[in-house]
Amino acid sequence: MDVRNDGGGHEIISIKGILGLLMGNIDARDNGKKVISLGIGDPTAYSCFYTTSAAQEAVVDALRSTKFNGALAEYLSRDLPYKLQPVDVYVTAGCTQAIEISLSILARPGGNILLPRPGFPIYGLCAAFRNLEVRYFDLLPEKQWEVDLSSLEKLADSNTVAMVIINPGNPCGNVYTYRHLNEIAETAKRLGIVVIADEVYGHLAFGANPFVPMGVFGSVSPVITLGSMSKRWLVPGWRLGWLVTNDPDGSLKSPKFVERLKKYCDICGGPATFIQAAVPTIVEETQEVFFKKTINILKQASEICLQKIREINCISCPSKPEGSMAFMVKLNISLLKDISDDIDFCFKLAKEESVIILPGLAVGLKNWIRITFAVEPSSLEEALERVKSFCQRHSSKMIILRSSNGETFEVEDDLKAIDAEFQHEVAKNEERVKRGYGVQAIGFLD
Repeated sequence: MDVRNDGGGHEIISIKGILGLLMGNIDARDNGKKVISLGIGDPTAYSCFYTTSAAQEAVVDALRSTKFNGALAEYLSRDLPYKLQPVDVYVTAGCTQAIEISLSILARPGGNILLPRPGFPIYGLCAAFRNLEVRYFDLLPEKQWEVDLSSLEKLADSNTVAMVIINPGNPCGNVYTYRHLNEIAETAKRLGIVVIADEVYGHLAFGANPFVPMGVFGSVSPVITLGSMSKRWLVPGWRLGWLVTNDPDGSLKSPKFVERLKKYCDICGGPATFIQAAVPTIVEETQEVFFKKTINILKQASEICLQKIREINCISCPSKPEGSMAFMVKLNISLLKDISDDIDFCFKLAKEESVIILPGLAVGLKNWIRITFAVEPSSLEEALERVKSFCQRHSSKMIILRSSNGETFEVEDDLKAIDAEFQHEVAKNEERVKRGYGVQAIGFLD
């Protein structure tokens, strides 16, 4: 497993590394259950998620052609108040390479970068390789995972080179409002830093908030936007990403900065040329119905998750998902008799139920878990039913009930063990009773 220190005393565990360990912990021969992964954001493992025929045909045609143009700049300008030029867009081998390039060109001796917690661990790994100190700012689950801007400002100093935001959110499933993005831009302006906007899940929004590109605020504070075709077009293996300088005022267009960026891109190389050549056709000919279908499936899947999670007593969801393909839920470890933390939970779940879920520690939050819902609905329901069975099996199971006359009952299972008269009283007052596995005390709210 890939583990590295980020320079601030935190160990960073790669998602692929920990998912590999979880897969290795499964013995399907013991339980006879097929493996269902809710841990990795590759929807193409399921037949309901597949790319548009326009994309496939464009790649085939590109193999016979050498046509290139500024189609990406045109596409990315659609939602901006200004027009990007082809020189503002750097094509990369996926968004991961765009992350590496952006951190590498901003790194300087003694520099630090502000990263979200929870967040995407690749940023911490890349920062560590570039000797950038990582300082984590918190996202607030009770405020739909907004950035805690007051604490962020206290972290920054004269050596801070940038802050990172991920919108739509991975791993949180949030979509930031126009108002909050403007607050982020104003904060970055006061601090004199660049905003790195990870928009790999751009446009995958299905809640109340529409997706707003951070580049809209490029005139407030310079923005480096990172993205790729992998999520919106469902082509993660094609490795076509981009790095965009959203900077209409020109502060990121100094000859020295541009030269450094070009040279680094030359060193790294980019995606296959025939994939690049296919971009114009992919962008221009993909029909809106394709995007709407993906959004509808993701919305349905997120609703299945919320419904099933409400049935699991030791898991709670403080903020429903409104975008991307994953979200965070909180574990109440005190309601589980033999589970020590989120790592223990996920390893035992994998072994007993053949369900893969990413422990929150991998993205910066202990005793949380990240659930990926880019899964076929039937498989998602089955996986969450297994999670429910697992939690019931590992719950403390001791329920203490207090009747309205003050009498106390201890039950080692559920309400089926209670005599009929008390069951009737509970049913009559169910609106006033909080009950479920692992709850230490349950009573009427007199």
